[in-house]
Amino acid sequence: MRIIGLDIGDKTIGVSVSDPLGLTAQGITTIHRKNKEKDTAEIKKYVDLYNSQLIVSGMPKNMNGSIGPQGEKVIKYCNYLKNKLQIEVVFWDERLTTVAAHRAMLEADLSREKRSKIVDKLAAVYILQGYLDKLNLEKRR
Repeated sequence: MRIIGLDIGDKTIGVSVSDPLGLTAQGITTIHRKNKEKDTAEIKKYVDLYNSQLIVSGMPKNMNGSIGPQGEKVIKYCNYLKNKLQIEVVFWDERLTTVAAHRAMLEADLSREKRSKIVDKLAAVYILQGYLDKLNLEKRR
């Protein structure tokens, strides 16, 4: 089963997908948000394309671990996704994933323009990869 990863922001949603074995995450796209229904229809296309039964959404937490206003927005939208798409949604702590994505792109010497176009997709990869690594670690125990 493939898993979809999401980095949900106010303006964009980064999307990633796992490989069929659940070992690695690859970036798919960045959805430029329009409204809840259109955004959900875009996500549904990838859920259907990859026959996914699980979405891993980044959970933006404050550095002290609490959930702030952005986290509340993500929870609300993910509850909507869960009900609309009839799919399981789990959350993954996304603290510092965007920082890691920017760092990786700087090390790759990408221009600021290129970085701004793919940062959310790359953050979705980091979110999903963290979740996959946890799953695979648990399987080895």
